[in-house]
Amino acid sequence: MKDTIAIGVIGYGYWGPNLVRNFSEIPGAQVRTVSDFKPNLLAKAQTRYPTLQVTTDYRDILKDPKIDAVAIATPVSTHFDLALAALQAGKHVLVEKPMTTSSEQAMRLIEEAQRRNLVLMVDHTFVYTGAVRKMHDLIATKVVGDIYYYDSVRVNLGLFQHDVNVLWDLAVHDLSMMDYLLPYRPYAVSATGVSHVPREPENIAYLTLFFENNLMAHLHVNWLAPVKVRRTLIGGSQRMIVYDDLEPSEKVKIYDKGITLNSNSAESVYQMLIGYRAGDMWAPHLDMTEAIRTEGLHFIDCIKQSDRPITDGEAGLRVVRILEAATQSIKQQGRLVELSGVEVTA
Repeated sequence: MKDTIAIGVIGYGYWGPNLVRNFSEIPGAQVRTVSDFKPNLLAKAQTRYPTLQVTTDYRDILKDPKIDAVAIATPVSTHFDLALAALQAGKHVLVEKPMTTSSEQAMRLIEEAQRRNLVLMVDHTFVYTGAVRKMHDLIATKVVGDIYYYDSVRVNLGLFQHDVNVLWDLAVHDLSMMDYLLPYRPYAVSATGVSHVPREPENIAYLTLFFENNLMAHLHVNWLAPVKVRRTLIGGSQRMIVYDDLEPSEKVKIYDKGITLNSNSAESVYQMLIGYRAGDMWAPHLDMTEAIRTEGLHFIDCIKQSDRPITDGEAGLRVVRILEAATQSIKQQGRLVELSGVEVTA
C-alpha cells in the first residue's frame, strides 16, 4: 500500500467540513476531491483549500483511479447507494451514522466490502473520544464490576430532522457507545415516542433495551427540551460512572458507591441485609485528542494494515437493527420487539 491515502469526500454540508479538515491534517492522508450538489458549499471548500478539486457530480470521485477511499457525509437516505457505488468502484468507505436505513442494506454493504477486501467503517465518532475509550478500559478491566444498568439522556431544543425520527438522529450516538462499551448484546427492545409536529417524525422517544444477566439500558432522546443534556450513567457492582459530555473538564467521574448484600439466613429473604458503600470519587485523566482525528487515523491505519475497524460494518449493522426494532415498537405503542440475528453475549 502506498504511503499516502488519497480521499474523496462526498457531502460538504454539516459534517463534511470536519472530515476534510481532519483528513487534510492527518499524516498519511490527502483529501483530493470534494463533491456536493451545492456550488456555494464547494466554493467555500476551495477558498479554504485552494489545491482541492471540487465537483457537483460524486461519480467523478468514484471514477478517479488516484482516489483510494471515500468518506460519505450525506443524508442517511443516500448512504446505501453511495457506499455501494464506492465499494463497487474499489474504494474503501467511511460512512456517516447511521450506516443505512435498513439492516438489509447494511448487510449488503458488509458483503460487498468483504468480497472486495475493502475497509468499511461507520462514523460512530463518540467511540473515538478519550472519555468513551477510558470508560471502555474501566469496564473491560472489571474496575466497575458486573454492569447493572446503562442510562443515558441526550436532549436539546432542535435541530428537527424531516427524514428520520429522534431515535435515528440522536440515539444512534448512545447506541454506538453502548455497543462498544458493554460486554453483552441486547436481545429485545421496547420504545415509545411521539411527534408534536403534524406529519413529521417523532421528536421525543424513550428506548429500553433488555439483556441477559439482569442488565438493562434506557435511553431518553428529545428535540424539544429547554436545555441541552448529554449525560450517561453506568452502574456496576463495584463502582459507578457518570459521563457528562458537556463538562469542559472531568467529563468522566468514577464513584466508589454501591450496595452489598448480606444474609443471616440462606432460607429467608427477609434476613437479607442491604449495606450501602460510599467511597471516594475520582476523575481520570483523558486523552483530549479530537475524536474525529483519532477516528481518521484509525481509518487510514486500517486501510494500510488491512485491519478491521473498531466501528466496522458489523457494528453499524447492530445499531441499525436496534433502530429498526425500536421504530417497530413505537408503532405498536411500546410492544417488546426481539432483535433478530443477535448473539446474547459478545
